[in-house]
Parts: sequence; structure tokens; C-alpha cells
Amino acid sequence: MVEIRQATNQDFAGIWPILHETFSKGDTYSFSPDTSREEGFHIWMETPSASYVAIHNGQIAGTYFIKPNQPGLGSHICNAGYVISAKFRGEGIGRALCEHSLKEAVRLGFKGMQYNFVVSTNKVAVELWKKCGFTIVGTLPKAFNHKEKGFVDAYVMYQWLVQ
Repeated sequence: MVEIRQATNQDFAGIWPILHETFSKGDTYSFSPDTSREEGFHIWMETPSASYVAIHNGQIAGTYFIKPNQPGLGSHICNAGYVISAKFRGEGIGRALCEHSLKEAVRLGFKGMQYNFVVSTNKVAVELWKKCGFTIVGTLPKAFNHKEKGFVDAYVMYQWLVQ
């Protein structure tokens, strides 16, 4: 069972280790592997419209943020970013967060969701986003400098949310 709720500043103590674990690998996010705790707080807690946590077995197992993808005339499309603790991967946390974010996006008034930069070698995420209704609408050749594989493609993935 997973509980998803809006994150508070106090939750960042549990969010930061997950962000640090993910960013430092240099294989799925464009944020620097050297991102500081302060930068991580700004990225995850201050910049987005809202951030959320997934609580599983009493621990923060994952988190996501949601924000407008563009200002002004593009602000009806949101962007979201997700991270799951390595020790909770494979337990459905990512799917639960994505499904929650889609509902939350509609509740917040967004009409669509766009992922700007899905690293092509992150096969688990790409397949999950497809299962959740996203399509690849663009490929950015060699746009991500993977820590181990060098330059790899990144995808732009999109879903219109309003019927």
C-alpha cells in the first residue's frame, strides 16, 4: 500500500537521499551529479507548483514534482519529474506516482503533460510512461551525456489529459 501526499519542507530530509542517489549516478537526470542539498531543495521544493511524496512501509519511497512546462501561453501543459528510492524499485511506486500526477495535473487545471528529457537508455521509465499513456513525440539525438555510455538520445514524451 502506498500513500501519496503533498510534500512539506520537513519531508525534504527523506527526499534528499533519494534525489542524491539518483542524480549522482549520472544516468537518468540532467541535473549535475554534484548537485548540492541546497540546489536539490530549490529544484524539488521551491521551483515546482507542488511536490509530492510516496510513503511505503512508513518511509518516503519516492517523490515527484509538477510545474508548468512553459510560461504564459504554454502554461496549460505541465511537466513532472519522478524519483524512486533504489530499495523500493519494482514495487509499483513509479506507476502509482505517475497515475497520481496525471490526476493531480487535471485537478490543478493542466490540459496536458510533457516530459522534456527522458533518457533513452532508461528503458524502465520509457516503458512505464508508455503504459501510462505517453507517446514519444520527439527524439533529441545525443542530447544526454550518460556517465557510463557517453552521448545518448533523449525523448520528449507527451500526453493530452482532457477528453
